[in-house]
Amino acid sequence: MSGAILALRAAIQARLTADAALTALIGPGRIHGEAPRAARGLYVVHGDVEARDWSTGSERGCEQELALVVWASQSGSSQQALQAAGLIVGALDEAELALEGHALVNLRWLSSRLAREPRSGLGHVTIRFRAVTETL
Repeated sequence: MSGAILALRAAIQARLTADAALTALIGPGRIHGEAPRAARGLYVVHGDVEARDWSTGSERGCEQELALVVWASQSGSSQQALQAAGLIVGALDEAELALEGHALVNLRWLSSRLAREPRSGLGHVTIRFRAVTETL
């Protein structure tokens, strides 16, 4: 299961890093596995993942619900976070990604949610996807 999660994260990271429109909006090197300290501007963080067995009688499989979070580190930049979220959905919804050791059956956008962090007031958009993979 963890192999499928890591393979999908790596493929998503590669796709988003190569997306010229997203890079133009948020800047290069702004997609992170963990939240960076003292970041400024917009950035994207891989969020939570829930994985479930999706095996059949003959194939090993994994269903994942995963999140990407676009953070706006400046007050009032929620509009840019929503723009970035739209680009991410466009890049990943029903995308065909190559995964190491796994085959991606499908990747679909589920939802997007704009919210503000209560203590800091910083806006963020949580984007949720569902993916199904099979072990090669």
